[in-house]
Amino acid sequence: MASRRDFIKNISSAFLFTGLGGLQAVSAATISGNRDQVKLRFILASDAHYGQPNTLFDEMADTFIQKANAFNYQKKCNFCFLNGDLIHDEPTLMPKSKAKFDELQMPFYVTKGNHDKVNDTTWEQIWKMPVNYYFVEKKNAFILATTSNEEGKYLSPDLNFLKEKLEASRKFKNVFIVIHIPQAKWTANGIETPAFFELLKNYPNIKAVFHGHEHDQDGIKNHENIPYIFDSHIGGSWGTDYHGFRVVEVMKDGNIYTYMMNPDVEMSRDKLF
Repeated sequence: MASRRDFIKNISSAFLFTGLGGLQAVSAATISGNRDQVKLRFILASDAHYGQPNTLFDEMADTFIQKANAFNYQKKCNFCFLNGDLIHDEPTLMPKSKAKFDELQMPFYVTKGNHDKVNDTTWEQIWKMPVNYYFVEKKNAFILATTSNEEGKYLSPDLNFLKEKLEASRKFKNVFIVIHIPQAKWTANGIETPAFFELLKNYPNIKAVFHGHEHDQDGIKNHENIPYIFDSHIGGSWGTDYHGFRVVEVMKDGNIYTYMMNPDVEMSRDKLF
């Protein structure tokens, strides 16, 4: 396992995923020039913490929704992922957060985080999708898996579920995995699940694993040719000094770009650490 210092922090937020699994920093101008070549575009946003005491949780959620809708209006998105910690512990807040995020003007999918303290049945009743979910869009496969439970424990995703869906996705060029909690201690609040990485290295078509949980991270860790990607936070009481979301663009030529929005300004930094 790579050491913590291999984690890329405070890095350029505009990247091209190369066909060999590497990362190449690119300028915002390069991305902008390719807009008409986008095949699939989606947003990732994490850690709304709707209902957290002593925070402006309604205002923060409204800001994200307004900015994401404005982005979608300008640059059509296929969907959005809300990657965990939609609420802050209190189960009665879950239907309220659902009503709030229904204001998004694009389809969206959700993953369960450690502060989403409802049981799996309640989750499925409210969000109309199970805690482990799989779908294909334009020949891109997406695997969403829970990394917590009703008690808020930090867990490994269901590796049997992951393997089943990864096997089903071998025919697709691009596979994306969305989980809340990092499965390595690259960051302060990750856990160690070596079996997770042993499984993933068998599937070269995995193009990215997306994380929430770490509000102060908006960078990328490249491990064994797979980028593990963070997207800051849209709510909560701590984290980066901005509330942002990540955009991913799959291009018609096969390249994949990603960059952060802060939250309505495209961030482009050109130095890697």
